[in-house]
This record gives sequence, structure tokens and C-alpha cells, in this order.
Amino acid sequence: MRSTAKVDFFTLSISARSRAFSSSRRWMSVRRSFTCCRECCSSAMPRSLKKKLMQKTTVSTPERSSTARRVACVARRGSRETAGVGIKGQYNSAVKRGTASNPLTERYASKEMSYLFSSDFKFRTWRRLWIALAEAEQELGLGISDAQLAELRASAETINYEDAERREREVRHDVMSHIYAFGLQAPSAKGIIHLGATSAFVTDNTDVLQMAEGLRILRRRIVNLMAKLREFAWRWRSTPTLAFTHFQPAQLTTVGKRAALWLHDLLLDYREVEFRQSQLALLGVKGATGTQASFLSLFNGDAAKVNRLEQLVAQKLGFARSYPVSGQTYSRKVDAQVIAALSGFAQSASKFGYDMRLLQHLREIEEPFEEEQVGSSAMAYKRNPMRAERIDGLARHLIVNALNPALTAATQWFERTLDDSANRRIAIPEAFLAADAIALIYDNVVAGLVVHEEVIATNVRRELPFLMTENLMMEGVQRGGDRQVLHERVRIHSQAAADALKRGAAENDLFDRIAADELFGIDRAAIAAIARPADYTGLAKEQTERFLIEDVDPILEQEKEQIHDEVGEVRV
Repeated sequence: MRSTAKVDFFTLSISARSRAFSSSRRWMSVRRSFTCCRECCSSAMPRSLKKKLMQKTTVSTPERSSTARRVACVARRGSRETAGVGIKGQYNSAVKRGTASNPLTERYASKEMSYLFSSDFKFRTWRRLWIALAEAEQELGLGISDAQLAELRASAETINYEDAERREREVRHDVMSHIYAFGLQAPSAKGIIHLGATSAFVTDNTDVLQMAEGLRILRRRIVNLMAKLREFAWRWRSTPTLAFTHFQPAQLTTVGKRAALWLHDLLLDYREVEFRQSQLALLGVKGATGTQASFLSLFNGDAAKVNRLEQLVAQKLGFARSYPVSGQTYSRKVDAQVIAALSGFAQSASKFGYDMRLLQHLREIEEPFEEEQVGSSAMAYKRNPMRAERIDGLARHLIVNALNPALTAATQWFERTLDDSANRRIAIPEAFLAADAIALIYDNVVAGLVVHEEVIATNVRRELPFLMTENLMMEGVQRGGDRQVLHERVRIHSQAAADALKRGAAENDLFDRIAADELFGIDRAAIAAIARPADYTGLAKEQTERFLIEDVDPILEQEKEQIHDEVGEVRV
């Protein structure tokens, strides 16, 4: 039996809201589909409805070509798909084939983050803000009745989009259009909606709520990345591998120590995201230029009530405070700082992606490769690091996008200018969607890393003789050799061994060359005794263990409720 209990839309998780929205819109979109042209839609209609439409529908321009009618039909289909319904049987129902697309929502970002920055979430949040404002104003003595509030609450979750969209085409103002539409659903309360407020009350406070939730999602993803990398770093903390400077073999490190470098970057990102979360505040109720003059007038000059109003509204929205001063909008430096934190995460992920691409080229560590995955349309044997490449491509977009909020903050005029609006509608959602997508792919790669120990060991054996030359020279000095003479002999033998490798030699014969040189006085067995790779990794193992135990584990313990076994999904 279906429950009739009413559920508050704003108590649901983002993913639950997304499902609810999709379900509620599906029948409306299907219903609209029957108004399409006869050629492509009538076959899908119920017979009774088809008969009625055939009787009522006439073609007003007989000379209109079949192609033109079909193009118009495709355009209508595209608009339906944009509203949330894909083509039946489509592999990826998020892809809209008849309109310009946004790959961030169609291919890469999660449904959770995509819904957070959807129009539906935004406009529902506007209504939530209007209700919170009206409730607070009533509590402080303004003439707002319980009946008016009840009518507002009854329509909080069922937005009459068609009314709002039609009105916006007339007045060219989205906030006024939604005030109008809300008033149609709550006629007794239409006179007190948005009372004392300006547009920024809903737009800016909603932006803060979206960014706060977006940071929470990203923080959770970073924590799970840290947990997976922690496990990987600990497992491989003792395994020697080549360390590179300038992508040239330099010394030995360990596989786990290199992973600790990636993890340390994420630790810095975690702290930055956590800090930005803690610093966010609402715009509050500031009025047209930030002076709260309209609210002071509403409360007959009672400044204490105006201050209390701002506190109440913030509390109803789950915030402890609002920014103490502002113009009409909160400072756009807030956006710049938040997106800079996202850009920082993208920088860390990009570094990991580039390292992974190099490691896969060396065949030492590979990203996951599925059984039926195709690496190249031409070269069927290839295993391209497409996930790492995708991380780098998306990271580049996010890093560059961080310039938008910075430039917006730098170019604002006095208490308000509107040139921020169009830019922010694009820049802020895309930054969060890109960060979300990067985190999901990063998680997917780390969860499925494939380590080829034999390849790593082979590469170490090939380069170890060169890395040991100083040790061999010191051993020769202890056996009676002249340091300066041996230095020259090492140089000659090293170059000869390197030349042999470049000519295709299978093994590095430097040890054999030095053992055969009487000036060193070292035999092959003595060299083998000191040629243990683990002796040349320095404190890599100990550094890794200390870092994981002292720096990473306390955070993972603190965030243990956010850690799960689920692996980030790579949709395409």
C-alpha cells in the first residue's frame, strides 16, 4: 500500500531528490511528446488519443516541406530530452542528441553533483529561502498569518515551471518570474513573498548553499581517495623502484613512497576544502546595497529585530552566521577562494595522472583495463591510459576555469554590478562538476592499480649499477685505490656500459667491467653482496610509514563514516 505521508523535499539526499525530480517530470514529458508531428509520433500514441489528435490537428501551411516539419519535430524532441527524458533504449540516457551538449553532466560528473547544480534544485531552494524569510518575519512580529505560511509550504516542492517560464519571457527577470509563479500557487501569500528582499537574497544565498554542499561532496570523495591510496602506499612501502629527476633515473625510492607523494597532495587539498567549508557564510538579508535599509523600515527602525532576522534565516538554512558586511551581493572573492580550492585538487589529480601515464609507458604500473575495453580504433593491441588522460584533460579545464571567479572578483563595481551573473552561471557549476568528475575517475584508477613487480625489478637491475658508482668507488678506495683515479675509471666504464645498452645490450655490464678492472680490487661476488636494491632507498619506507600513521590515519579515523568500498564509476 502506498504511503500518503508527506516527505519534506529538503530532508532528502541529493541523489534521492534527483530521482524524485526525474520521476515527477517523466509523465509531463511523455504527455508533451504526443503533440509532436504526425510522421514521427503518431505510431507511438494510444489509438484513442491518436484518433482525437488526427481529428483536431491540421497543417496550417500545406506548402511546408516534409524535411522542415521533421526538423521542427527533432527540435521539439531535443527540448523534451533537455527536460530530463532521453531516447528509449539509449545507452547513456543523459546524452541529448538533438541539442548542444555538456559532457560534464552527460559523461563525467555524478548524478548527485549534477542535480545539486540543476535548475530544479536552485528554484526549490529559492522557495525554501522565501519560506524561511516569511517565517522569521512572522516570528519577529510582522503581519504574516499561519495560513499564508501553510500555503507557501504546501507549494514548496511542486513548482509550476510553465507559469514561471512564460512570465520570464515577458519580464526578462528570473526572480520576479518565480515570485509570480509562487504567488499563483499561494494566492493568499503572494503579497508577502520576498518581503523586504532583493534578488540577491535568493540567488546569492542559494549559491552559498550549493557551494557548501558541493564542498561536502568533494571532501567525501577526497577522503575515500586518501583511504585507497593509504592502503596502496602501505602495501608497497618497501618495494624498491626507480626515482626520476627530469625523467632520468636518479636514485631508488619505493613504490609506496611515490604513492605517499600523491597522498600528501590530497592531504593538502583536504585541509583546504575543509577550511573553505568552515569559512562559508550566507549573504543573509542585506537588501539592495547591503545596508538592510528595507528591513529596518519594515521593523520601524528596530535594528535589533533586523539583526535577529538575519540570525533566524541563517539558522533555518543550517548556517551559524551570515557575512557581517556586504554590498547587494556577498564578496565575489568567496567564489574565487572556493574555486581555487577546487583548482588545487585538480592540480593534484593532474600530477597523479601524468605520473600514471609515464608509469604505464614504462609498464611498471597500469590503470584498470576492462576485458572488452578498446585501446585504439586502429591499433587493437594498445592499452592507452585513457582514464589518466581524462583526468588531465578535465583538470586542465578546471584549472583554467579558476580564472573566471578571480577576474569576476577583480572587476566588480562598488555595491553591485551585473556582469558577474552570466559568467558565474557557467563558471561555478562547471568547476564543481569537473572536480566531481576528476575525483570519480581518480578513485576508479586508484582502486584498480596494477603493479608489475617483475618489470619494476628489471628496470631497477638495469639502472642499479649506475646508481651504485659512488659506493663502488668508495669500496675501491677502502681496498687501497686512489679516489681521483677511480673516479675517472668509473666515468669511462659507465659511459661504455651506457653505450652498450643504447646499442641493444640486454643487460647492464658495468659491474663486470669494474670487477675486471684491477685498480678497484673488487671481485664480482663482493659487488653482488652490496648490490641489494633495498639498501639504496634511503628512508623511503620509514618516511612512508610515519606519514601514514601520524598524518593520514587521524583524518581517516575522524572521517570513517564517510569511507566506503564503492569505486568511482567511469560512465563512458
